[in-house]
Amino acid sequence: MSRLVQMTEADHKIVSDAVAAAEAQSAGEIVTIVTPRSDSYRDVALVWSALAAFVALAVVDMFAGFYLPMVEQVLGLWAYEWTPRAVLGLGLTVITLKFGAMYLLMRFTPLGLWLTPRRVRNARVRERALTCFRVGAESRTSGHTGVLIYLSLAEHRAEIIADAAIASKVSPETWGLAMKAMLDPLRQGRMAEGMAAAVAEVGKVLSEHFPRDADDKNELPDRLIEV
Repeated sequence: MSRLVQMTEADHKIVSDAVAAAEAQSAGEIVTIVTPRSDSYRDVALVWSALAAFVALAVVDMFAGFYLPMVEQVLGLWAYEWTPRAVLGLGLTVITLKFGAMYLLMRFTPLGLWLTPRRVRNARVRERALTCFRVGAESRTSGHTGVLIYLSLAEHRAEIIADAAIASKVSPETWGLAMKAMLDPLRQGRMAEGMAAAVAEVGKVLSEHFPRDADDKNELPDRLIEV
């Protein structure tokens, strides 16, 4: 799947520098991930495609007196006798074409995401963020102080997930300032600046609750990860 935004080396450096600066003040470890899209939503596309096929067949059935003569005209048929087999064949053709066309529209145009319920999009973003967190941050530090900042571009949604030690002291609502700091730059298309702003706010929280020790080591990569 093609990327919605191509992050440049300069963008990566902005985020990496922000992570390094935030971690210099705390024992926390921040992981940043950006993805063009969190899910393919194939199941949603299948549901809408089946619905479109059913509606198309129902319309043909209700207005058969209009559509059958139109099919005869298009195909150049004269005094055609519509047998049960011919009607069934027409019905199968209609639902196949409608199903296929709708599926392609749902999978490869913005219509698919637009017709996906918001609660489904939000749930899929959260699920993908949790998967990335478990792979890239959870229990990967000695003090269980990893934090993931995850941004999904197509869904226009971000998630911040903290490891056990942080979650025990910091409520999820605390990350609201980080989300807010990210919002304005993102609206302007400045993805790196948005991520860096969120990192800075997360760093403030971490420095308050988990100040940096003298022997603290960098246990997780500072670089921005694209998936």
